[in-house]
Amino acid sequence: MKFEIMRDHLLAGLNDVMKAVSSKTTVPILTGIKIDVSNEGVSLTGSDQDITIQTFIPAEENGEQIMTITTTGSIVLQARMFNEIVRKLPTNDVEIEVTNGFATYIRSGKSEFHLIGQDAVEYPQLPEISADQQFTIPADLLKSIIRETVFAVATSESRPVLTGVNWHIQEDELICVATDSHRLARRKTKLEQLPTGVSNVVIPGKSLNELNKILEDSTNPVQIVMTNQQVLFKANNMLFFSRLLEGNYPDTSRLIPENYQTNVILDGKSLLQAIDRASLLAREDRNNVVRFETLEENMIEVSSNSPEIGKVQEQIQVESLEGETLKISFSAKYMMEALKAIDGQDVIIQFTGAMRPFILRSVHDDAILQLILPVRTY
Repeated sequence: MKFEIMRDHLLAGLNDVMKAVSSKTTVPILTGIKIDVSNEGVSLTGSDQDITIQTFIPAEENGEQIMTITTTGSIVLQARMFNEIVRKLPTNDVEIEVTNGFATYIRSGKSEFHLIGQDAVEYPQLPEISADQQFTIPADLLKSIIRETVFAVATSESRPVLTGVNWHIQEDELICVATDSHRLARRKTKLEQLPTGVSNVVIPGKSLNELNKILEDSTNPVQIVMTNQQVLFKANNMLFFSRLLEGNYPDTSRLIPENYQTNVILDGKSLLQAIDRASLLAREDRNNVVRFETLEENMIEVSSNSPEIGKVQEQIQVESLEGETLKISFSAKYMMEALKAIDGQDVIIQFTGAMRPFILRSVHDDAILQLILPVRTY
């Protein structure tokens, strides 16, 4: 195997696949990156068994020659070392050659590295996924869906299924739900040509966070294929496989109240900033709890009290305040993350009492719903 490639294109591909490589893997060959060279270009694959990322660098793109292929072949090279070497090569022209056995030479300018590779046959095969159940979603919409839900997954492994986001297809709607049992984030999206086969999967939060990083600059549509064990995201020249979490995701629809005693409409940004200020004191207290109280004449009060440090109170004018008077306490962190997901729009907060879950939605759009359980302090 022998080819020459422009270093910046090789680095861009390595940046993506390195996100899937873990030093903690129990399968030694997975500490490496698989390089496949064909006449069409070079494929790089990285995996930690949970996530597999493959990126393809074409030999030619938009009339520009990116590489020259002398002989095709495959090799697995130690990922961290190969990545560091490519990053520090002196010129943009890189030659990679595999000779007898798995001896690999990396040359650039007057610099030459010799690495001992591994047989690519030992590297796990990518799963075969039938594309007839795929659907398409714009990259910016997919990034929004991830941002608006993934923060609410559980971080504790005590209920592994809650460390993922439940993607559920219902007729022409994709419903994405995350909960850690103290709060819930739900995003609904209407899409065309949704598949009828697999309609309910739980994607690990870690996988979605890594996918989000890779899609950072992408504007192209992303194709998604869901099976019973894997989900595949296809974008540009990249394949992103993630295993799914096993177990039944709880039915969260019954957690969402149907009747409300107090409705407040206000500017989400103002509330976020007030809670941020109140949490300066709340943070010093181990629970990070902020109090919220309705007052007369369309006013609310946000306050926090730390016995050792002091207290803070702030009154906010709201657009509308209907229903019963209310005093409620909640986690400042949860409330701020919910408001950030709704992203500075006017929000409606609907309460069913001081110790019942309450919900937040955008006034203009009910696609995003956030639910938070209060904290008992009164």
